[in-house]
Amino acid sequence: MASTSRMGIAVLGCVLLLLLIAAPASNAAISCSDVIKDLRPCVNYLVKGSGKPPAACCAGASALASAASSPSDKKAACECIKSASKNMKPKSELAQALPANCGINLPVTISPNVDCSK
Repeated sequence: MASTSRMGIAVLGCVLLLLLIAAPASNAAISCSDVIKDLRPCVNYLVKGSGKPPAACCAGASALASAASSPSDKKAACECIKSASKNMKPKSELAQALPANCGINLPVTISPNVDCSK
């Protein structure tokens, strides 16, 4: 069950990382535990959910987007999410729709197979 939670968080993190790429740069340092903490409320939604994500999920995604503002933070968050998503089977359509469903604008396509080097 913990692996499923971490994977959901990872997928959401990837989505949020993509959001973070569009955010202004800063010198903040982000850890994988920070990413997981922010995205934990999204795990059940990404694995078994439908419709709109819970408010706590959107709040966490928004917090992650704000926290991961530098290119290195974005890459770190992306790698964390990608790693966690390997242990979880999130619904790709929910992961891709998360930014829009949370009212976050993102100029890139969200995918669990994201290339974190870009």
